[in-house]
This record gives sequence, structure tokens and C-alpha cells, in this order.
Amino acid sequence: MTSFLSELNNRILLFDGAMGTEIQKFSPKESDYLNNKDGFNDSLNFTRPEWIRKIHLNYIEAGSECIETNTFGSNKLKLEEFGEGDKTLEFNIQATNLVKEAASESKKKIFIIGSMGPTGFLPSSNDPDLGNIALDKIEEAYYWQAQGLIEGGCHVLLIETGQDVLEMKLAVEGSFRAMKKLDKSIPIISNVTLDQYGKMLLGTNVQSAYTTLSNLGIDIFGLNCSTGPVEMTPSIHWLCEQKEIPILVMPNAGMPINENGMAKYLMSANEISAKLYEFVNKYEMVKIIGGCCGTSPEHILQLRHMLDHRNQTKGNE
Repeated sequence: MTSFLSELNNRILLFDGAMGTEIQKFSPKESDYLNNKDGFNDSLNFTRPEWIRKIHLNYIEAGSECIETNTFGSNKLKLEEFGEGDKTLEFNIQATNLVKEAASESKKKIFIIGSMGPTGFLPSSNDPDLGNIALDKIEEAYYWQAQGLIEGGCHVLLIETGQDVLEMKLAVEGSFRAMKKLDKSIPIISNVTLDQYGKMLLGTNVQSAYTTLSNLGIDIFGLNCSTGPVEMTPSIHWLCEQKEIPILVMPNAGMPINENGMAKYLMSANEISAKLYEFVNKYEMVKIIGGCCGTSPEHILQLRHMLDHRNQTKGNE
């Protein structure tokens, strides 16, 4: 914990970019996935580990210092949809090992970030299907995932793309329970996803989400997915005014557009770098940057150049 958090006091850390779009560059077939479950990206850690390891390595070589595990859907509830819920620990440990292998090949020091995405349920909603779940089942799903990520050797837990603040609260609680069981403490980042009006899926605004989650003892609060950096600006401004905990910013490569039924992200590496340059210069609480949907090693490389140039300029002042 001390190592990662102390780094934030000294410099801005750079995360990686999107995983799903990088996987698609390998043109996966149904047979590439475990049990032929098309789209089961987390299973590629077992069936196509060389792909995932290569994606991690590409981001490390582009300049990422923090690499996310390919475990966005490796909580117990999501894995149960594919009949693999009883292998939650194995999925998360294997994914962590692939990041370690990529780091070893690169011979660079990186932080391993344990990615924990949504369960697919919305416990705060009145939806007869998505809201119909016992809260302890959600907490348990994250408890097992956090345990696997910690046992695997992750340095940080990232609860990301949060759409329901109650689910995120349960994820934090499950993570702390796993740490207590393993007698090991690592930082927790909570990333919420906001629409262009600054609201989560169920209408929670950034102020309420921040207050709820920061009071649970998380170490970093962030925004990722849904929008590009421009739409995130008002929320980032408010968050940085609080001056309480570090802020992470991982936008999409712009707002998605629909092209033949597919989401397309058109913001170039230079454009996203220019906007994040504004953030890191204007807001001292923005301590971590990276990319979400539509971002690639090219985007991360440009962010690396931007941060290095910024550091050099400041060093010459």
C-alpha cells in the first residue's frame, strides 16, 4: 500500500487503455473461448493467454505503469452466467499471473491493478430481474474476487465502471472483508461511470456517489467509461475542489457514435492527450490518468509523451 500511494505523492501515474477492443484485433472465433462461450473475454486468460499477455505487454511498452488484470467480469455472479462461478479464485489468480509474466518480459516495474467490474445486477433499482437479488450475494461475489486478486499478487483493487452506488458499496465491503481474511491491506480505487449530464445509470449524481464511497475508506475515487474527457470536466472540477483523496480519470476516446450497430470512438491520441494535459495542469488532485473504451496503446503512448514532457518542463522551471 505504501509504495503505490507514495508514488502518487511524487508523480502522476499512467494506467493502460481498453482491453475488449484490443482482444477484437485478434479476430477471436467462438472456439477461442472457454466452452465455446462467444464473448467470454475473461476465459481467454486460460484459452489464449498469449493474447492477453501480449496486450498487457503492448501497454507496458507504450508507457503504462499500472496494468489492469483481464478480470472485468470475473466476479462470482458474472462467472456463474458461464457456469464457472466455483472457479472465481482461479480466474483471478490466473489473470494476475499473466500481468506478472508480461511485466517480467518487459523488465519494467509496474503495479498490478485488479479489475472488478459490475455484477450485472442493479440492487438499488425496482427492476423485477436486475434488482431482485440479496445484497449479501453481491458482497460475497466481490469478496471472492478480491480474495483471488489479492492472493494472485495485485497491488491495488479497482472497482470500476460502477453504475449503482449500492453495488459499489457492497464491492468495497467485500474487498475489505477479503483483506481482513488474508491479513493484507492494499489500496482500493472506486470508479463510477457517469453520463454526459454527470449522473450514474440510476440517477445518482457524482456528489452523492463520492460522499458515499469516500466515507467507506477508499483510497482513490475516479471516473471511467461512458463519456469522453470533455463531458467529464464539470464532475472532475467538483471532485478536485474537495481536496480529500486522489482522483483517477480514465475517459473513453470521446462519446461513442453508432456505426452499423457498433459503437465507434473517434477521439485521436493527440486529442485525448491534449484534454488530459489540461486536467493534470489545472487540477492537482488528478493523480492517475488512463483510457477506457476506444483507447489503444497508441493513445497511452501519447499520454506517456505528454507526462514526460510535462515532468521535464517542470523540472526545468
